[in-house]
Amino acid sequence: MHGFANPARFLRIARWLTPALLVSGLVLTTAALVYGLFFAPAERLQGETVRILYVHIPSAWLGMAGWSAIAVGSLVELVWRHPLAALAARGAAVPGAVFTGLGLATGSIWARPTWGTWWVWDGRLTSFLVLLFLYLGYIALAGAVSREGGSSRITAIFGLVGAVNIPIIHYSVLWWNSLHQPPSITTGGSAMAAPFLWGLLVATLGFSLLFGAVVLMRMRALLADTQAEARLRRKALGAA
Repeated sequence: MHGFANPARFLRIARWLTPALLVSGLVLTTAALVYGLFFAPAERLQGETVRILYVHIPSAWLGMAGWSAIAVGSLVELVWRHPLAALAARGAAVPGAVFTGLGLATGSIWARPTWGTWWVWDGRLTSFLVLLFLYLGYIALAGAVSREGGSSRITAIFGLVGAVNIPIIHYSVLWWNSLHQPPSITTGGSAMAAPFLWGLLVATLGFSLLFGAVVLMRMRALLADTQAEARLRRKALGAA
């Protein structure tokens, strides 16, 4: 595990893995969206509005997965002090926030014809909105620490504390009376019909690959910034 935390080895792997994830993600996502928009059947009760699930559900999943990645990276940074752990957590923050915002937007669009309203202070929706605020807070805190030269441990602790919200989002539809439907896909099986399920799984895989590609691109950019700053500091010390 420590071997993969070596920046030089990481860059060698990321150079070929980033385009591989990006291209395969684009292909799968495009195929799933074309299927969902033009070939998937309409749902018996929701009609054509069900087609938004091919964007909404992967976005919601990646919003939660992004913060889970932040929490794991923060834990590794605090406990094992891996040099790339903080960069991995920061790399997941922006795409995680984007997918969280996309999940909220598509959920509201879906809710309007289904529930008759754009928004309700439902347990699932409220906790997911809190997740977006956590992302924005994390991004702002990480940026401030980077500019001011503070300890990244503060950001890592915030990333771990914020992970408390993930099980709340997941179980909110079971813990409280909710307009949002319970999970259709669980470890015990799926309540979703096959024509919807397979398209959704392909869309989720495609979006996940795109997420991974963006995280790697951001990590490479952050690592380049860190290395450039270190070189400037060495030059400044040498000149002094």
